[in-house]
Amino acid sequence: MFKWLSGKKQEQTAEGGKDLLVASRTVQAPVERAFAVFVDQFNDWWPRELTWGGDKLAAIGIEAKIGGRCFERTTDGAESRWGTVLTVTRPNHIVVAWQITPDRMPEDNEAAASRVDVRFVPAGPDQTEVVLVHRDFPRHGEGWEKYRATMAAAKGWPRLMDLYAKAVGAG
Repeated sequence: MFKWLSGKKQEQTAEGGKDLLVASRTVQAPVERAFAVFVDQFNDWWPRELTWGGDKLAAIGIEAKIGGRCFERTTDGAESRWGTVLTVTRPNHIVVAWQITPDRMPEDNEAAASRVDVRFVPAGPDQTEVVLVHRDFPRHGEGWEKYRATMAAAKGWPRLMDLYAKAVGAG
């Protein structure tokens, strides 16, 4: 079940304001592990069909340092950047410039990218509340409203957070 910040329980879409969406998920792991799976083990849970490399993907990852790359690498060694780490405070917080355009192309200009802000908050013994805020969609320009709706829909962040939570539980 996907848990939402408003206290409502839904399974289909994320909530938020006009230009952002907010999703929260409680995982059965301490904060350190929750962060490590989301960031350091990104390659293990991110779906291949949502990459540019697809079947030729060798790795997808996040370099957890300020200015670090969010990238994917194909089996032939080609790399594509899909984001830049703007803030990181291990194991509690990471902010990434989401450098993917509404038509799923790389965005070279970090200033024209939305932000994905993820916080890892202790929620009890060996439990962590993972709060994801995808904001600043208007930075993408034309088509941002549809992009936000796509990311808020069941196949967007709700599915991605389910895949992430499953990966946390598998460890």
